[in-house]
Amino acid sequence: MIIKVCGMRDADNIKDVDNIDKVNWMGFIFFAKSKRNVESLPSYMPVKSKRVGVFVNAAKGDILSKVREYGFNIIQLHGNEDADYCQSLRQMLGKDIQIIKMIQVSDSSDIHNVSIYEDSVDYFLFETKCQSYGGSGTQFDWNILEEYEGTKPFLITGGISPDDVDKVKAFHHPMFAGIDLNSKFETAPAFKDVEAIKTFVANF
Repeated sequence: MIIKVCGMRDADNIKDVDNIDKVNWMGFIFFAKSKRNVESLPSYMPVKSKRVGVFVNAAKGDILSKVREYGFNIIQLHGNEDADYCQSLRQMLGKDIQIIKMIQVSDSSDIHNVSIYEDSVDYFLFETKCQSYGGSGTQFDWNILEEYEGTKPFLITGGISPDDVDKVKAFHHPMFAGIDLNSKFETAPAFKDVEAIKTFVANF
């Protein structure tokens, strides 16, 4: 299972999380309204974990610039990007960089509408629907995902906490690929509780 830790910024904290076994991906948010917005390249970037750049309705040129500067392996689109945008970005990035499309979920209709992205992304990230683009820190009903019949693997995010080990282990779907951890594992915005993550991921 993929374990992604998102909202990183502090170099020492990035290094500590990078050294945790079973953490596979690490996310860096580029969105001025986010409390976890990255404004400059940290002095340490992940070596073991794949680097994920998180963008919200960004200009494609800005994404390409950040890919070169930060060495991203994966781009996460966390806004209202349509399928044409995703396809165009894929062509610009080339086949070596993967794309995740975030989908906000409140009911089954949100799951049924994702098929338009099938040909232009590598993963879906299912997030709790809210008014803002940032996470709400709350969970949606994961049972809705039983209706997902797509061909792309997906990750789940939205309010996953250190107490949710059993819930994650109990969830099954043939395309379920992993989880995304953020605010419930923080001691402050963009600063992760390393011991809490270690304890959580040791169960998988």
